[in-house]
Amino acid sequence: MGTAGIPQQLAGAIECERAASAITEWSPMGVPGLLQTADYTRAILEQVDLPGHELDARTMARAGRDEVLLRREPASFEALISEAVVHEPIGSARIMSAQITHLTEMARQPNITVRVIPLQVGWHPGWAGPFVVYDFANVPAVVHFEHYSSGAFVPDQHDVGEYRKALVKMRDFALSSSDSVDYFTKARKKWETADE
Repeated sequence: MGTAGIPQQLAGAIECERAASAITEWSPMGVPGLLQTADYTRAILEQVDLPGHELDARTMARAGRDEVLLRREPASFEALISEAVVHEPIGSARIMSAQITHLTEMARQPNITVRVIPLQVGWHPGWAGPFVVYDFANVPAVVHFEHYSSGAFVPDQHDVGEYRKALVKMRDFALSSSDSVDYFTKARKKWETADE
């Protein structure tokens, strides 16, 4: 366990986010943490059996993460997400609608690129699992893997290079940034209708 109810691997990811000059994330099953609304985060964490104070601490810690993307000299962030992310109900339809609205707004920031990889494109390296590549100004890059209750940081530059190659292949399957924003707009309408 990390500090103040924050798991050590989450604390490590937050430190990497703060220090990174560029972050690239593949997220096949959920909205990347840096792009989550507080309600979406809480809806996820409520499914984990946590005491109330720990639930609050983790929600607050995750809610402030997007500061690295909005500060005066922000990190550049590229998120590749599966189409499934905007269709899987996390919390209520209202939470999903608000989350997709937020995703759309963040995707319009000059330092943020969000691209959807459609389902049914066949196998690509992302099916091996989610990962994040952190690039830093003065130290070598690392790859981070987050799992259900643990995570791992891999600094080996051969491995980092392999994940960079995977990202190149995955981008070939992804919608453009503008097509991805259009996709979010359609998905949001579905959730708004479901909320009526």
